[in-house]
Order: sequence, then structure tokens, then C-alpha cells
Amino acid sequence: MFEENSFLAKFAMRNKKLTFLNQRYLPRWAVFMLDIIICIFSFMMMFLILDGTPLKFHKVWPTPGRALFLISINVFFFYVLRTYAGIVRHSTFTDVFKVASSSFLTALTAVIFNYVFFIFTGQKIFLTTGILLYMFFSFTLMLFFRITVKEAYQYLKAVTTGKLKKRVVILGMDDQTISLGKALTTESNLPYKLVGFITESQINKNLKILNKPVFSVPINTGSNEFTELLAKYNLDGVLIVSESLTIKEKNQIVEACLANKVEIFNVPLVEHWNRKEDIQTQIKPIQIEDLLERTPIEMDVELIKNDLFGKTILVTGGAGSIGSEIVKQLAAFSPKKIVILDNAESALHDMELFMKQNYSEINFTIILADIRNQERIEMLFAKYRFDMVYHAAAYKHVPLIEKNPHEAVYVNIMGTINLADLSVKYNIEKFVMISTDKAVNPTNVMGASKRAAEMYVQSLQNHITSRTRFITTRFGNVLGSNGSVIPYFRKQIAEGGPVTVTHKEIIRYFMTISEACQLVLQAGTMGNGGEIFIFDMGKPIKILDMAERMIRLSGLKPYEDIDIEITGLRPGEKLYEELLNDTSTSLPTYHPKIMVSKVPTVEYTLITARIKEIVSLSEFGKRKEIVKKLKDLIPEFLSNNSEYEVLDVQKQE
Repeated sequence: MFEENSFLAKFAMRNKKLTFLNQRYLPRWAVFMLDIIICIFSFMMMFLILDGTPLKFHKVWPTPGRALFLISINVFFFYVLRTYAGIVRHSTFTDVFKVASSSFLTALTAVIFNYVFFIFTGQKIFLTTGILLYMFFSFTLMLFFRITVKEAYQYLKAVTTGKLKKRVVILGMDDQTISLGKALTTESNLPYKLVGFITESQINKNLKILNKPVFSVPINTGSNEFTELLAKYNLDGVLIVSESLTIKEKNQIVEACLANKVEIFNVPLVEHWNRKEDIQTQIKPIQIEDLLERTPIEMDVELIKNDLFGKTILVTGGAGSIGSEIVKQLAAFSPKKIVILDNAESALHDMELFMKQNYSEINFTIILADIRNQERIEMLFAKYRFDMVYHAAAYKHVPLIEKNPHEAVYVNIMGTINLADLSVKYNIEKFVMISTDKAVNPTNVMGASKRAAEMYVQSLQNHITSRTRFITTRFGNVLGSNGSVIPYFRKQIAEGGPVTVTHKEIIRYFMTISEACQLVLQAGTMGNGGEIFIFDMGKPIKILDMAERMIRLSGLKPYEDIDIEITGLRPGEKLYEELLNDTSTSLPTYHPKIMVSKVPTVEYTLITARIKEIVSLSEFGKRKEIVKKLKDLIPEFLSNNSEYEVLDVQKQE
């Protein structure tokens, strides 16, 4: 690959008006003149070839006269068909057809003229063989000229931008992979060159698909055949159709490819491609999210549809990672109206543009508002008369909230109370609150504030007589959500490292955003009111292992190309998260991934009195006093790696 200071790159930069690599191109007159030169050369080739054969030229016209006549006809058809009008480096079949037509019509005209002249004079001007040879040479050379310019442009562009085509193979040989192969072979602008297909099945060695060989080799980490295949064909990557493989199979393939320093690209099923995007955007490097061992979630679609159809629904935090995904999934069930509320102006604007582009048929409204402002929120409840509320708005960053506990009180606790009380006042059918596993045996202010919000809506459920049902859903970390560990690691890797992990042994539960929101909708249909639903988060993952694998997926070596630093636990952080506290019991539901937690409920009058004390302290920003009152409200709240640990010591004393 050429470096930026290579001669070719310098030439491309210095000669902007002449190079193929910028937006300028050969003017039409230049293409026209080049085609004429090709015609002259073609006539000379025809003359030299026939001059050495027994065939004798007719002497009626001199050779220059015959050349001038034949080339003039060709030039006439160049002008009529406008063969010079297209941009050579972007030639299409239409351009080739015009060139072929001009050559054919030139030959046809010359033959007709030759025989008409023979009828009237008894003599011929041209040898028919000569006309056919001229047609063949002129068309072939003009076609070769266009192909050469086009390929040279693509190659030089690739070289100077460092984007030579990657030599890839496709794993599998079914309808999906063949469709992918067709897309790769027909789109010349793609940065991939298809070398062949790989299968682990025993096949005929001469088998070809799309005129590409099929290689029968086992793919596993210790396979010499796979390693030899990669080296023999100088392969850069392997394309896999994600849905056609199990997570276990994908992991085996990834490990084998990583061991051989080969990139792995993930491609969705062809029928799932976004037709608004080009093919290249469908092919993406495989991500860590694609390799987590999780079984697909089965949703009771009819039950959810019956629950949501024709309803007016409020989604708080609707521009956030969880809230926006809830909105997208709600859209599939034809609600009457979705009101998307958030206080993040830029994110809300982006959400509005996204909805207009992708869900223009959905009746939605974007609202910029703060859930702390009860008067403003009540205006919305009175105006829209919501049937359901999905409450996803919250502050969630543990270290930041640890330093600003009063904000957690205002947003996570008081914001929830405002929404819950208004839901009762306006006879909302269902209130679904998004909570977190950090609310279980909390070790930080964020988790404690979410637990306090859970406790309030549970106590309110037992206190009211209206039809409103309060349902809480609790789950762990969501892959790819704003501020989560995976985007953070990606950013660090892109910047050259180091990747920072707080502790060698720290583990977390993970779930994709889509999975989490599917289960939120499903749990929302199941609740009778007052329940806390917890989700099956699968196996916990060691964060250090995840960091190492993400570095390897980027084509780099952990601790060599990208270092990993252990920074120590952050304030309020613990080594592992829980979904149930010690006094809880979990009961199964009809959905295998959803359980219901039975947690002791606090008396409504008691919790409201305690929360009023906490809120009054928050008005004065008294951090330690706020946290002390939170610990009184939530006895299991024990701070970890935090300035508030002293409060636990004082409490014990």
C-alpha cells in the first residue's frame, strides 16, 4: 500500500486539474479525439494485417481516401450517438452499447455503400473482410480504453485513499450466502473482492458458485487447512450471515479467524437489509454484542398488541437509549398516539428527525420538558389524557450521581413521584417504570434513588383505589446504551488506548437494548399492579475478558497494541450486580425470561414522610445528610468505595 508521501499520492495532489482522482474528468472533445485516434489506429492495423495476405485491395480509391471515408462515417455516428458524452471512468452498459452501435452502423453503412457503388460502377471500394476487421478493432480498442480508464481510476483511488479491496470469502453456501455473493460480484464500487465460498461439508472439489470456487475446510482454532487456505489466497476477511449461525458457531469462527489475524464481517439476512442504504453499509465488522451467548426472546405479540392498540402512550426519557427503543417497538403495535418526552434538546431533535424518516405513518408528538416540573407535566396529562406511561427518564451514571445526590433525589425520586401521582389523578391505566439491578442491595446513591422510587410506586399501589396499575421492571446493563461500557471501550480503542477497567474481577450482566425493551413490553402486559419484574440476564460477563476480546476484534493485540489499565473501583461501584435482595423471593411467570419479585412493601404514609425529609435536605444541597436519610429509608444501602462509607460506620456504632 502506498504511503501518503509516495510519488503517486503527491502527483494526485499536485495535478488536481488532470488527475482521475478528483472531481474533474476528461472533457468531451478529448474523448472524441481519442476515439478518432483509435479509429485511425484500427484502420492501420486492418491494412497491415490484410496487406500480408493473398487478398488484394481494390484500387478504385487510394488508401488515404478509403481511410478518410470510413473514419468519417464512424465520426458521424460518434456525433449522432454521443459516444463521448459520458464520463469515461463511470462508463455503464449504456455507454458500451453506444460505442458498439457506432462501430456496427459504420460497418453496415460502409458495406451498403460498397455494394451500391458496385451496382452502378461494377467495382468495389472496400474489402468486406477489411470492413469487418476495422469494426472489430475499433470497437475492441474503444471498449478497452474505457475499461482501462475505469479500472485505473478505481485502483488509483483505492491506493491513494488506502482502501484497496479486501479479499473475502463467504461462509456457507445456501440461498442467503449466494444472494450476498451476487451483491458482491455485481457492485464494482464495494471495497470487497469475493474469492469464494467456504463450507465444512464434503463436496466436489471442482464445485463453483457464481464462477467462484467452494472450499471444503473445517473452521476451528486449530485447523491447519483453514490457516493454509487463508495464506494461499491471501484472504483479508470472512463474511458470515449472522442469523444463519448459532452464537456458539459464531464464537468458534471468530476465534479461528482471530487466531489467523483475519477480519470477520457480519451481514444480516438479505430480506432484512435496509433498502434505503447501499450494500456496503449492510456489511459491518462483527461486534462484541453479536457474540454474547443469548437465546432469542419469544414475545406474545397478540397479547402485547391487545394491550397497546389504539392507546395514547407517554414515554419519558424518550430520546435516551432505552426510551427511544421502547418508542420504536411501540410503533409496531399501532397505538393511537405516542408522546415522546425528554429534557435533552439535541437528542430529542435527533429523535424527531428519526421518527419522521422511519415512522412517518405513526402519530407521534415530541415534547421538551422536565419530569421535575409537576405543573408542566400536569398540563401534558390534562391535554393528552394518556392511557399508559412508560417511565424511562432517570439519571444513571453512578460516579456522577455519587457526587450530586440531590439531583438523584429530584429526578429519580421526585420525578417518578410526580408522574406516579399524576397517573393516579388522571386515572392512567398502566404505569411501567424502568428500574435497575443497582437498586438491589444498593452500594451507591444512584441505585438507592431508584430503589426509593420502586418503594414509592409499590406503596402507592396499595394506597390507591383507582384502576391505575404500577409495574416495575428491573434489569442489568444494556449493551450499547448511552454511556455504557462497550461504546466507552470502542472509543478508547479507536484513540489508541489504553482501555481502562476498574477491577480485574468485576463482572456484569448484559442484555441488548432490543431484548430489554421487548421484555419491558411483555412484562407490562402481565402485571396486576405492585409487582417488580426481573429479567433473565443470562450469564454474567467478566469485563476484563470483554475488553480483551474487543481489542482482538479490532485486529489488535491486548497489552501490545492496546494496553489495558486497571484503575480501581469507582465511587459506589461494586464487583457484581444482583437482581434480587436477600429478603426477596422470585416466582416464575408464564414467560421463561421474566420472573416476579415479591419484595416487602413499606407503608405509604411512612415512605412519603421519609421522602419529604430527603427532598427538603436536597433543597440545601446537604450531600451527607441526604445520603444518611436515604440509608434510613433503605436499610440495605451500604456505600462501597465512597465518601459515604463513614455513615455506615456511624450507623453501626
